[in-house]
Amino acid sequence: MSHQARPSLVLAPSVNTTTVVTTTTTTTAYAPIQLPPLPPPTEPKNPKDYPLLHAHLPTSLRRFSLAFPGGTRATFRDGEDGEEEMREEEPVASGIGWRMLKSEETAEPDKAVGLVEAVERYGRKRSHGVDNMMEGVEPTLEREAHTPPRKKQRPTHIPPIMTINAAAPPSPLPSPHGSPSPQAIWPSAPPSGASSPYPQPPLQPDLALTTLLTLPSLLTHFTNLPHQLQSHFLLTLLRHSPLPVLRTLHSVLTPTLARDFLTLLPPELVSHILSYLPYSTLARASRVSKSWRAIIDSDPVLWRDLLKSTKIWFGGDSERAFALSIYARRLAEARKIPSALPLPHPYKLLFKSRHLTRTRWVTNEMPKHHTFPAHGTSVVTCLLLSHGRIISASDDHSIHVYSPVTGDLLQSLDGHDGGVWALAATKDTLVSGSTDRTVRIWDLKTGRCTHVFAGHTSTVRCLAIVKPEWVEVEGEGGVISREKWPKRSVIVTGSRDHSLRVWTLPRPGDPEYRWVGADDTDVELSEEDIDENPYHKLHLEGHDHAVRALAARGRTLVSGSYDCTVRIWDTVTGECKLILVGHTQKVYSVVLDLNRNIACSGSMDGTVRIWNLRNGQCQHTLMGHTSLVGLLGLSPSFLVSAAADSTLRIWDPDTGELRHTLAAHAGAITCFQHDEFKVLSGSDGTLKMWNIRDGTVVRDLLTGINGVWQVVFEGRCCVAASNRNATTMLDVWDFGTEGDDDWIGEPPSGIYDDDTQEDSELEGQGDVDAMDQDPEVDPSEQSGGPGGPPRDIVDDN
Repeated sequence: MSHQARPSLVLAPSVNTTTVVTTTTTTTAYAPIQLPPLPPPTEPKNPKDYPLLHAHLPTSLRRFSLAFPGGTRATFRDGEDGEEEMREEEPVASGIGWRMLKSEETAEPDKAVGLVEAVERYGRKRSHGVDNMMEGVEPTLEREAHTPPRKKQRPTHIPPIMTINAAAPPSPLPSPHGSPSPQAIWPSAPPSGASSPYPQPPLQPDLALTTLLTLPSLLTHFTNLPHQLQSHFLLTLLRHSPLPVLRTLHSVLTPTLARDFLTLLPPELVSHILSYLPYSTLARASRVSKSWRAIIDSDPVLWRDLLKSTKIWFGGDSERAFALSIYARRLAEARKIPSALPLPHPYKLLFKSRHLTRTRWVTNEMPKHHTFPAHGTSVVTCLLLSHGRIISASDDHSIHVYSPVTGDLLQSLDGHDGGVWALAATKDTLVSGSTDRTVRIWDLKTGRCTHVFAGHTSTVRCLAIVKPEWVEVEGEGGVISREKWPKRSVIVTGSRDHSLRVWTLPRPGDPEYRWVGADDTDVELSEEDIDENPYHKLHLEGHDHAVRALAARGRTLVSGSYDCTVRIWDTVTGECKLILVGHTQKVYSVVLDLNRNIACSGSMDGTVRIWNLRNGQCQHTLMGHTSLVGLLGLSPSFLVSAAADSTLRIWDPDTGELRHTLAAHAGAITCFQHDEFKVLSGSDGTLKMWNIRDGTVVRDLLTGINGVWQVVFEGRCCVAASNRNATTMLDVWDFGTEGDDDWIGEPPSGIYDDDTQEDSELEGQGDVDAMDQDPEVDPSEQSGGPGGPPRDIVDDN
């Protein structure tokens, strides 16, 4: 209650009934009794020490009823309560030629007198009655002069009652023996035997009124007590307070004394406290307030530890790659639309992505699924899922682009004269290799073939796009440094002509190049034609047979050939650094892991070999398959091999230990893809989903078809190409549910295809040659800034 507002007592009207011949009832209304004001509060130097000083009292304490001896009732009104009522007074209704009168404007106002005048009336009437009972005594003129007027009058407000004359106790505390005698303030009751009843006094004071009148002095005394005595006094009162009173006090104290500990404690301590909460609780806590959300979402240690405790922190470079990808996206978004809202740390987004990937694919038993025809009756040789597009290639020479949502054919890329056996995409650029011996570059925005590269003399069987990334490079004296290679994205192709070639990937807007023989099959390819191509960089020769598989990262290229060898190349110098010998039959598959510095190869001899890239030694020979190992996949924690013996095997890439054998298919494995949670494999007319951690079958996605040719997935979506009833079909599944729109999938390859990551890093450098060997500074060596990610991203591994 503010110190300007004064509390008051509103007395209920008194009713006096006089019976002569008829019964007359007179109702007298009393003006509010203004109680003495409380002393103004002493403003503390530190308001936090007095949190209740200006606390807003509940309605039950600002307005309540009191009953006094004799049946008189009154309503206590806090000063703030009265002010609120005045502010909330409704406007007077009116119209043309009329206006509704307020209650005080009526022709017959209620009788209302002040408390002092009521006391005087009562005293005069009592004296007058006593005098009438005395024989021979006439009323004096003086007494008649003071007779209350008979004219009706408006309510009058009386001046404040002074507490000096009140029956206050000698101490600041009310007397425990009851209220003082009312005769000290009010006239005594009329003597018995009166001829007729006289008006009763409007109020018989008791302990409640005495306390209200002496409250200012009580408060003054209390504020002058030492803190220990104040506490003792209040606790004594609380001990003798009933439960309803305690509940009311609790309703006032609880919100006032509540503290937002997350905003008050040091960040390190807050992070430690939050680390004990499960993900579901953290998700609810982040919705408490904006400050809580900012604290929870921006804590990298919290989310990193949560990733580790839930066993979805994979180590290696996967978490760093995800964070750098998110950082690159935000950099692009900030240039377009600056955001004032705090952004969650990439590790928080990573946790949500992996949590959804782990749970939705298993728990969502009814994902959205639709099927549509593709490529007529031809075999689908390649299948990609890139930037919201399904890209499929076939041995019928065509490349199709479909919408994964509707299944509509968006583009048909025609130009190759032979079957397409290799595809790779980045952003809006597609690269294809064919049996017509050419490499074609396509603009996916327009569907045009912008470049045709020639150089190979036989089928282009495999290819890869190598984007710039930070890799470890061993220099002179064995010194390891981190450099970004290649300087500009390149294309690496492998052919049945026993060679590999390296090409610069054209950027949008670069001059178009088309080999003159692309449209004339009679033109023979010459070395001059190859040299005229400004995008051709290297010709890697050394294999004695067809190059069947390749994998490339940074400046390292691994190739597997039908000559039973695996070769390690430097794509900057073109040097063959290592020849890995050990397989006894053709090599059909290779994978590369620069973090572990290993390469893995699968062969027709039924073995999988793990090679050390530093010295070329075979670290492990993985045995168990009884037939051709045609497919390999590598993730941060698992190496998966698929063979013609109808099984898949899951290995530990560090130790070479066999973890699980997936044996439920009845024919050769034709396709598969895996991540850290699941394996999808196709064979003998079925598409199965496996739990990669325990090797069990989760479900069959497709059954009763002729065969499955390709399967790819990323994030929430999965696409499979199959043959049923002699027709080629594409099936699309969406395992997301409502609210999963921000599900950011991790690419199974671990390579992120961000729109601006390469461009922002190369901005201002001009047309850097792909073979430029000048090293750049690794962002991890910076403290984080406009050109590099925050240190908490790059230092966690």
